[in-house]
Amino acid sequence: MELEKAKVHIIVEIIEYIPNAVVSKTIIKKTTGNITVSSFDAGEELAEKTSPFDNYIQIIDGAAEVIIREKKFKLVLGEGIVIPAHAPHCFNAN
Repeated sequence: MELEKAKVHIIVEIIEYIPNAVVSKTIIKKTTGNITVSSFDAGEELAEKTSPFDNYIQIIDGAAEVIIREKKFKLVLGEGIVIPAHAPHCFNAN
């Protein structure tokens, strides 16, 4: 699903929440990187991984713990963080 250009979008309306699940939709896909919207039910996790690109995580509902190179960050509604390219990271929804 690629987002329509030159149109206002409300991110929380693009992705659905499913109990006990993680849902992801890639909304922009380019050879230079992608933009993906994800919803995590409370208690769900993203296993440790790395990416060849910087990643940006923005909390648009709830709270989460993001671990980057074994350093923990607690994020709440409205906060975001840039994960450096190639840095091991994981994500836990609260």
